[in-house]
Amino acid sequence: MDKSKNLSVEEVDRIIEMAWEDRTTFDAIEQQFGLSEKEVIQLMRREMKESSFRMWRKRVQGRSTKHAAKSPGDMLTFKSRMQKGIALNKISKRKG
Repeated sequence: MDKSKNLSVEEVDRIIEMAWEDRTTFDAIEQQFGLSEKEVIQLMRREMKESSFRMWRKRVQGRSTKHAAKSPGDMLTFKSRMQKGIALNKISKRKG
């Protein structure tokens, strides 16, 4: 996972935020940051507490909204309507 070594703290925080969002696809994360789904999962495992990672994995496994090919046709945006409210969030789910 060489790509993640070049990511800033802000970029890692944004990737984690996008991965938690139900409507943001892994394809959108890959397009914006160049990380595949597998690499995002590895990043989440490394950066989050174990319990938070397990909770996140339960939520995203099998979700059609996390994969563009499986998503509803009307879902064309990469960001949710609430994104402005989420910006500059505190990093509470990361290992300290």
